[in-house]
Amino acid sequence: MFSLTCKTAIKAVIYLSCKSASGEKTGLKEVAEQINASEHTVGKILQSLARLGYINSVKGPAGGFYINDEQQQQPISNIVEAIEGTGVFKECGLGLSKCSATHPCPIHNEYKVARELIEKLFREKRVMDLCDPVTNGLAYLMD
Repeated sequence: MFSLTCKTAIKAVIYLSCKSASGEKTGLKEVAEQINASEHTVGKILQSLARLGYINSVKGPAGGFYINDEQQQQPISNIVEAIEGTGVFKECGLGLSKCSATHPCPIHNEYKVARELIEKLFREKRVMDLCDPVTNGLAYLMD
């Protein structure tokens, strides 16, 4: 359902959330290493999210990326939609452009239920909600 870029963005934001909780700014290289992703890809993602106001960036020797308290409260769906677009939770499971209840693809009904559950999860979970399990060692951001 989500692209590799989107999954990388979610992991990067969760990592930044965990570091920002203790007031730290984090460099691009560290983020990429901690989520096992390409620096180039992570750099493009973080710059894009910073431009949109979902995370913050400060240049210079004491700079880096971070998330403020208000951004910690944002739903994960903000990150998903910033990367995938606003229609991501409405798309056909098989990629058909005209899939609908009156013109369904073979998996339309089942996929609609699954898609709605995923959308609910990503709209209800806040960035900070996904940080706590990582910080407490109950969840991981890489293999």
